[in-house]
Amino acid sequence: MQKAKMTEENINKEEFPKEEKKDGIVYLSGMYQQWFLDYASYVILERAVPYVEDGFKPVQRRILHAMSIMDDGRFNKVANIIGQTMQYHPHGDASIGDALVQLGQKELLIDCQGNWGNLLTGDGAAAPRYIEARLSKFALDVVFNPKTTNWKLSYDGRNREPLALPVKFPLLLAQGVEGIAVGLACKILPHNFIELIDASIAYLRGEDFMLYPDFPTGGSGDFTRYNDGIRGSSIKVRAKIEKKDSKTLVITEVPFGRTTASLIESILKANDKGKIKIRKIDDNTSDKVEILIHLVPGMSSDKTIDALFAFTDCEVSISPNSCIIEHDKPKFIGVSEILKINSDQTVALLKLELEIRRGELEEAWHFSSLEKIFIEERIYKDKQFEDSANMDEAVDHIDMRLTPWKPKLKREVTREDILKLMEIRMARILKFNTDKANDHLLAIEAEIEEINNKIANIIPFTIEWFERLRTKYGKGRERRTEIRNFENIVASKVVIANEKLYVDRIEGFMGTSLKKAEYICDCSDIDDVIVFRKDGTYIVSKVSEKAFIGKNVLHVAIFKKNDNRTIYNVVYRDGKNGFVYMKRMAVTGVTRDKEYDLTQGTPGSRIMYFSENPNGEAEVLRVTLKPKPRIKKLIFEVDFSELAIKGRASMGNILTKFEIHKIALKEKGVSTLGGRKIWFDEDVRRLNSDNRGRYLGEFTGDDMIFVIYKNGEYLICNFDLSNHFNDGILLIEKFDPGKILTAVYFDAEQSFYYVKRFEIDESQKETGFIGEFPGNRLVSFTWVSHPRLELVFGGKNEGREPEVIDVDEFIGIKSYKAKGKRLSIYEISQINELEPTVVDEEVEEPEEEPKSNEIVIPDIEDLLFGPDKPGENEDPPNQMTLEF
Repeated sequence: MQKAKMTEENINKEEFPKEEKKDGIVYLSGMYQQWFLDYASYVILERAVPYVEDGFKPVQRRILHAMSIMDDGRFNKVANIIGQTMQYHPHGDASIGDALVQLGQKELLIDCQGNWGNLLTGDGAAAPRYIEARLSKFALDVVFNPKTTNWKLSYDGRNREPLALPVKFPLLLAQGVEGIAVGLACKILPHNFIELIDASIAYLRGEDFMLYPDFPTGGSGDFTRYNDGIRGSSIKVRAKIEKKDSKTLVITEVPFGRTTASLIESILKANDKGKIKIRKIDDNTSDKVEILIHLVPGMSSDKTIDALFAFTDCEVSISPNSCIIEHDKPKFIGVSEILKINSDQTVALLKLELEIRRGELEEAWHFSSLEKIFIEERIYKDKQFEDSANMDEAVDHIDMRLTPWKPKLKREVTREDILKLMEIRMARILKFNTDKANDHLLAIEAEIEEINNKIANIIPFTIEWFERLRTKYGKGRERRTEIRNFENIVASKVVIANEKLYVDRIEGFMGTSLKKAEYICDCSDIDDVIVFRKDGTYIVSKVSEKAFIGKNVLHVAIFKKNDNRTIYNVVYRDGKNGFVYMKRMAVTGVTRDKEYDLTQGTPGSRIMYFSENPNGEAEVLRVTLKPKPRIKKLIFEVDFSELAIKGRASMGNILTKFEIHKIALKEKGVSTLGGRKIWFDEDVRRLNSDNRGRYLGEFTGDDMIFVIYKNGEYLICNFDLSNHFNDGILLIEKFDPGKILTAVYFDAEQSFYYVKRFEIDESQKETGFIGEFPGNRLVSFTWVSHPRLELVFGGKNEGREPEVIDVDEFIGIKSYKAKGKRLSIYEISQINELEPTVVDEEVEEPEEEPKSNEIVIPDIEDLLFGPDKPGENEDPPNQMTLEF
């Protein structure tokens, strides 16, 4: 597009509105009115957004065009390439050099030599005079073809440059691109080379396909909300964090868009703010990422991993914005649509190349046929031809002599054809061989027929083209970013308690700066605190240095949102002289700093007993009444377990209508919530209570999880939902300490198979049980009490009869540290587990029926008055039906 130039001549021509021009001064508003739209259009079309036809921004296209002109198979200095590109790109060497380095770091179109920087560490490339580059073989195969390229003049009119390169591959999706224009941004993420080819083939076959980004830095990604990369979509990318040992974590892959330096900086900032707690960090990154994080003694590695994802750049969110230029206009389309456009373009370009080649062959066949006739019929020796007075007579004579053969030709004979015949040298005529000429014509005809067949079947031909690309260039381009579903990490659950919470009950203040007040607990600066007052009101507020919460404070604790296992047992009096009620409730969600009331809101209400129970415990209380006539029983007991857990707004059950002298705890209660049902989600390798994945069972108290890994280690751990499990799990289940594990493993040091039986050591750490020699491998394991193995022999002992071993008779129960017993001295090719002859006795326990959600509370007045209680109409109902 043509751009306006800010010159005195333009001003004199009154390009600006008259009201903006006064006394020879052009005001800024006039300049904006005339030129800003042109500037915005220029930035969008020529600088920031790629073209969908070839996937390049103009500077990238010009760099590749310059490199193709310079290409001789050898490396060229980058400074030289920049100078060549400046013939086409009018924006200076710095922008060209930066774009060239970015292209080279993508390792697809350019072969690099020298220090081109490091994507992992963020180190920059060396100066252009020190590094070299050349086009890759892949680029030469798929990007260039002068015969199918449309050209335009360069900015100064001295050279030609391509309007778009004839790319026969979805390069835009393979490389990714990012740019910011005026009021417009573009962010297309890189995708996997092989997956793009597979998706193109699937599209050409009419099959469905799905594309997800793949980053050169690796890591793992949750693409649940990728939504084809259009505006509004979002993905999460995580670093790869592994446990080196109980005190050390190692980061081996970083999220896309981050470097080791920026990642370490974010970790140190989180540590300084107290979000995480680490001892030190070592960066051993070279060609591969290796960041060692040393934990402080006693710090959970599992919780630290979650905290790294929650508070550092180990997890980042990326918002794609798929914007391209099509027909000189910006357009927002998904990556699937971009791939379809590129695939259709590949079909069109391959067809055009075939048609061009067919035209060239037809021209070659046409002239070879004319040459054969011209020589065989000795037209060049015709007397009339030799006696021609001028060139026109000679051309007319040859044209007349060719007339009998014209119907067999593919097109008309032109003057240029005849002039070309007249240029044939005598040496060629003397060497002419009719048989060779016929064979040459037949070969051309066969190739034309083959091309016609390819054009008629252009889709299968294009599919073969993509398959050939995958075979030739796909090696080493496998997916680097693991596709996973991330669980939501609640920051308040993994943050380090870096503050101490205090409360001043006399003055009614709470905060972390009240060092001389009553200590409550450790907390973090992102925690919420729940405060119950003696009048039954309560609020939830964020941790702060100092905040007023009221002078009648009853209970202060850290609040956990959506926690339905923390149950509050309450006895309260309704008003100054009202009935006394008892209730059980959970507080799962509230509005911060809003006041709530767990009583009925009657003025003068008061909490008489309060307890917080983390696992839904229900205690037994001893209630003592004030003496009063007609009360036969002044002391009685009440069990909270007989009450249902209801909402915070419930009234509760009547405990008594009489005045209470004292309430004392008689007996601590047990949980009324039952066991916790646990599932294992294999996608994220995490435990959950949300019915996701494989059900492991119902866990209570000291129940444990048992895991066996492929590397011959087992792990016993609690059922905390924050636990991490490494890859390579063979077995995960609820631990039964009464079982005996039988394991068969190959000892690489002795080159024999061994079997061992042992009880599980219940220490909560990863424990190896197949020896530490490199190359040892676990073959099989079983919990069967009387296992039987069949040994099939091979090698020199291939003809030997298989041997059956009763393992419980073959070897006794020993420690997991024992080496075990060698199965055989002969070479074993296969080990099969047979059905045991002695079957374990298993008692099948019936599944418990779900408990009713309806509980009827006994009449407390019956306990106090016996059958002579007051009439039904004198008091409120004293029997209530509670429902969950």
